[in-house]
Amino acid sequence: RDPLWSRGLGDVYKRQVLIRFNRNTYSQLLTMRWTLKPKPDTEKIANFAAELGVDLAISELLLQRGIDTFQTAKIFFRPSWSDLHDPFLMKDMAVAVSRIQSALKDNEQILVYGDYDVDGTSSVALMASYLDTKSAQISTYIPDRYDEGYGVSYKGIDYASDNNFSLIIALDCGVKAIDKVAYAKSKGIDFIICDHHRPGKELPPAVAILDPKRSDCEYPFKELCGCGVGFKLIQALASKDGKSVESLIGYLDLVATAIGADIVPIVGENRALAYFGLQVINSNPRPGFKALINQMKKEVLTITDVVFNIAPRINAAGRMKHGNYAVALMKEIVIENAEIAASEIEDFNTNRREADKRITQEALQQIENANETEDATTVVFQEDWHKGVIGIVASRLIETYYRPTLVFTKSGDYLAASARSVSGFDVYNAIENCSHLVDQFGGHMYAAGLTLKKENYLAFKAAFEAEVLKTLPDHLKTPEIKIDSEINFESITPKFFRILKQFAPFGPQNLSPVFMTTEVSDTGYGKCVGEDQTHLRVTLTQKRAPKIVGIGFGLGVQLPIVKSKAPFKIVYSIDENEWNGRVSLQLKLKDLKL
Repeated sequence: RDPLWSRGLGDVYKRQVLIRFNRNTYSQLLTMRWTLKPKPDTEKIANFAAELGVDLAISELLLQRGIDTFQTAKIFFRPSWSDLHDPFLMKDMAVAVSRIQSALKDNEQILVYGDYDVDGTSSVALMASYLDTKSAQISTYIPDRYDEGYGVSYKGIDYASDNNFSLIIALDCGVKAIDKVAYAKSKGIDFIICDHHRPGKELPPAVAILDPKRSDCEYPFKELCGCGVGFKLIQALASKDGKSVESLIGYLDLVATAIGADIVPIVGENRALAYFGLQVINSNPRPGFKALINQMKKEVLTITDVVFNIAPRINAAGRMKHGNYAVALMKEIVIENAEIAASEIEDFNTNRREADKRITQEALQQIENANETEDATTVVFQEDWHKGVIGIVASRLIETYYRPTLVFTKSGDYLAASARSVSGFDVYNAIENCSHLVDQFGGHMYAAGLTLKKENYLAFKAAFEAEVLKTLPDHLKTPEIKIDSEINFESITPKFFRILKQFAPFGPQNLSPVFMTTEVSDTGYGKCVGEDQTHLRVTLTQKRAPKIVGIGFGLGVQLPIVKSKAPFKIVYSIDENEWNGRVSLQLKLKDLKL
């Protein structure tokens, strides 16, 4: 709509013009990289399709996921309890079970300890809820995000010592807490650690360390989340009481939520746990989840709904107040009390969204005012930014300026930052190469945290920019869309979509399929929609196939392509749209090009 758009200006100037009108358009002006995944052998696709009685496109999707036999397809489409491994295959499981049995028999006080994020709080709720059925001597502890920080803390151990706890079960943390576990041992407190993070060369002096990523652990599935490891422990405990794993189904709403929120691969054992957990969430959720779902007003939840609706609310407690609120909600057994707790959580989430929006706007303004829109990195700082949301803000900034990002705020006598990265770039290594200016840092390839002295901020910012300039390859500066398959509109039938839905639950290593279709035409109904007119709604046709509606969030700036009357190509996933009681298939557009 801007007259400058049609004057043949260069891409960079187009970006600069449109940024001034609407920052949200910036990311859509970046040229997206379309990468079509390698196509399996054509004959193999045809043979497998015939064996299963499915379309060629479905056969291709399965083969891409490593599903190449009738039996593996059966396991994929029909998860069962038999997909879950024997928990005693995990190193130290027998020792952990024996120690807990002894504690229960002797009426010892047990402290269930976990981190303040979704995986940690759901792990604590799971373990404490189960042990509550065995003993009245069970308590929980979540460290304060700001006072104690992540993981096992000396303050938590002192609390256990002062209150006569003789056993701590740590979940989603602890595998690197060597000094702290030794400190607890000196106070006569035993530790059982249920973690899923990669251990260091030395292990803490705990009674038992359950972690499938231990080099000496032969457990068949290595990608459990912290709550998943906790579930394996209660599965082992239940088996000693002669109970089957099916008897624990009521706990799987917690496990499925942690799997989704912690972004672990939804394959193998995780797929089965998430599959059954979603059934619980949609049929008989615990009161805390039921209260949250009632606020959402949605009948059937997918793993995506869990990740983007339930998980942020649980996380908001630890971000804005304290993780104890999340544990209390998930442990609550009376629906009326759960509704009160959910209302409190909703207030925290509202405050989180407001802080997130305000800080993101301030950060974007800071970037523009400093004329840093073309830098290789984004590094911003303001003293009063809420520490609980700076990680979210870093992710938001990447949506606008696609580059490695750090957001700093004041934390006591230091500055603290959350870092986020772009696909394929190791932000942890980049920070490590600037570590002479940093006091503490930790994390992994795509997300990290650090603290430094205020006087080192500008030097670090310059060093980080130089490091990324030197090490970030050009092709990683552009967002990538990975495309599973090229199909024609005639393939998009109700039967095709019914089978696609059975690929769920989706997540890492089993993402929702993305398709490409070429030679697409607009039927004349393409328009910008939404309150700020930044979204695109189109009615498309290809060859002789029926018309189909597509919606592209944030793609309003691509309207000139749609209106050009020239054929174009699109990348999309397939979804359902319900309007006035009528359900129809629609395309969720990710990008389009002439």
